[in-house]
Amino acid sequence: MKYVKKFTAFILMSVLLFNCFSFAGFSATDSAVKKSAGFTESDFLHTEGKYLVNENGEKVVLKVVNLRAWLIFEEWLFPYEEVSDNYEVITVLEERFGTQKAYELLNTYYDNTVTEYDLDCIKEMGFNCVRIPFWFRNFYYDDNGTKILNDNGEWDFSRLDWAVNSCFERGLYVILDMHGAVGYQSDAPHSGKGKSCGLFEKNEKGERYRELTDELWTAIATRYRGNPAVAMYDLLNEPMCDVECTELERRQNNEAEYSRLYDTVRKADPEHIITLECIWTMFALPHKALKNWTNVVYQVHFYQNSDFIFNLFVFLTRLYYFNTPLLMGEFYPHKTTTWKNCFNTMDKYGFNWMLWTYKATGHLMWSSDWCLKGSKDGFERAKIKTDSFDEIKRKWGECQRTEIGFQDTGHYDKNVKANLNF
Repeated sequence: MKYVKKFTAFILMSVLLFNCFSFAGFSATDSAVKKSAGFTESDFLHTEGKYLVNENGEKVVLKVVNLRAWLIFEEWLFPYEEVSDNYEVITVLEERFGTQKAYELLNTYYDNTVTEYDLDCIKEMGFNCVRIPFWFRNFYYDDNGTKILNDNGEWDFSRLDWAVNSCFERGLYVILDMHGAVGYQSDAPHSGKGKSCGLFEKNEKGERYRELTDELWTAIATRYRGNPAVAMYDLLNEPMCDVECTELERRQNNEAEYSRLYDTVRKADPEHIITLECIWTMFALPHKALKNWTNVVYQVHFYQNSDFIFNLFVFLTRLYYFNTPLLMGEFYPHKTTTWKNCFNTMDKYGFNWMLWTYKATGHLMWSSDWCLKGSKDGFERAKIKTDSFDEIKRKWGECQRTEIGFQDTGHYDKNVKANLNF
């Protein structure tokens, strides 16, 4: 793997620091997690040291599944072809059918891909939280700040409102994840548009992107302030991912934007947890005390190639951020690593975790254990440039409902179920 070299420093560090800390008490088995449906004010989460706790002082370990391929697309997770990313999907649909018709198609997909049936399934499986990745184009028509309005002429947050309210009723926490900020925070296409990392540009355009991202986060934080179903705000997914730069440049850019967004959200909502993503290495963020950040969770993503490397990464991350709650945002066993080892190690060192992902409709989903729901028969992939409006609408319609077009992939029973016992 391309990040293996970075672990040489970790190994040396572990030899020096291993005996300096004790990890007694990190096990998730002493957590008291609400199993009943619905939330009350006492379920509101905050941080205490390295733990998440509710208002009753009970420790809560979040075991999360992502609702990926719902509000933001990736080609391999989503049933389309002939275009490269989410931005091009919308651009081509608008060019062919006009904005109103383009969004009619998108809303058809949104309406059918995640429903109350899915949230009931997730609750029944034993997860206690869902992460909802979204991007700015769910709320703006463009990167100039043209808001998408509802029938009352107000900024339209109905999709998130439905998700948060429906999870509230089921006793499921929600992590609101800005997967694609205005201007895009990475060169990876999973932020909405590939090779377009404009959020960090040191010019007038970059500043405008940052202002609009501030505006969007202010609206979100204001809207869900005080809501106990919202576990935390995930400010930016994988910032600076795939950008060719030094680790120092990456950290400086991330730290500057996270500081700005932290202040933005805190002005609108001083109470909810904020999660900041270190992503590939534990050195990507400063210690919270150095920035006066409070009520924060640090999140890492890791794609490992051996049990040893995964265990070392988790151990050193906990060691480095010894008094901060930690969240494994994405992880996946490769080669000699096992799911059992991943879960056992995260439990040992007190990590919350997020499974990627609940369902997907891309072309590789049945053969992969990345998702819990897929289709043995595959999916009809909408040809964005050549299919008719009606044909795209059919392909993105009822066949995308889990109870109609999906089956269990076996990943849940084989790898996940045993690790959802609280």
